[in-house]
Amino acid sequence: MDQALKKNLGVCIDWSLINRNDYLNFMELSPINGKYIKSLLKDGLTDKIYDRTVYMKGIDRSYEYEEEDTISIFDIDKKKK
Repeated sequence: MDQALKKNLGVCIDWSLINRNDYLNFMELSPINGKYIKSLLKDGLTDKIYDRTVYMKGIDRSYEYEEEDTISIFDIDKKKK
């Protein structure tokens, strides 16, 4: 989704602004009514498409959504340096 937004609109979602519970609940409702998820994601849009921190936070957030938040992508990145 972020790649399509970047390519077509020049924006991406700053996932650090998206509440996990709201996102998961609205995803469940989206087949019935997509207005809630659209509104939530719209509020998280940013034009910082080349900002590494926004990108990395998005990866971290995806692990949180999958309840695999035992390690941070920032910790992995620090080990490379």
